[in-house]
Amino acid sequence: MNREILKSMDTGHIPVQRLTALLETFTLKHAARMLPDLLETADLQDSSCREFLLAVLETEVKGRNERRRKRNYSAAHFPPNIRPLEEFDPEELESGITHAQLSVLKELSWLDNCGNLVFAGPPGLGKTMVACGLGLQAVNSGYTVCFEKMTSLIKILDTAETERAAGFRLKNIKKAQLVIIDEIGYTPISRGQANRFFTFISDTYETSSIIFTTNKEIVDWAEMMGDPVLTTAMLDRILHHAKCYSFRGESYRLKHPDLYPQGETGM
Repeated sequence: MNREILKSMDTGHIPVQRLTALLETFTLKHAARMLPDLLETADLQDSSCREFLLAVLETEVKGRNERRRKRNYSAAHFPPNIRPLEEFDPEELESGITHAQLSVLKELSWLDNCGNLVFAGPPGLGKTMVACGLGLQAVNSGYTVCFEKMTSLIKILDTAETERAAGFRLKNIKKAQLVIIDEIGYTPISRGQANRFFTFISDTYETSSIIFTTNKEIVDWAEMMGDPVLTTAMLDRILHHAKCYSFRGESYRLKHPDLYPQGETGM
């Protein structure tokens, strides 16, 4: 598109309003909203037709991606005040995870392969911070994510068939590409709840990735579930495509109280 054509648009030969209406007809709402700025830039830069068309399409794609990112972030139900992964320093742990391992996890290839992650260790070492940081990375990369504490997920599983809101949330959780289940092992669950949790794990097996944070080592899950046979079958599915990290060290929360609002737990 040459300078003469662009100028003719501004002088009324091809009204901007008409172009905007046509873009909106094809639901290119983001490009339509930015069209005056795009035309001005194209005029100043003496853009070709191809360059201008590319700018219009890239503006639309960028707008749609940002809208989808905001929608996915809202649907994730992250806890308040989550921090980006860059704020976590694994060198402050005695062991568990390294900078190199975090860099690999941030690439999200495990998510593309429906892999699982297990972050185990005592409270206060940053397990939830890392899990949510990876969840935020996934949302920003275009994936769908759902976060639930174990107690909340169990309640959803208990009431999904009788409460509409719980059933709707469970449907969204099962559809998510990444599910984060936080604080497994902090509270006991009944035999029936363990069975429903096993069914949930089976339903998402090899269709979604799951990040588990837990204060119990894997070998202690049978006691938590109350059924060694069921636990073995569940762990077989969880660990089939899983990487496990056992965090050790001084409480990250106690060393960095500024990162955690008063009353915030887990992490």
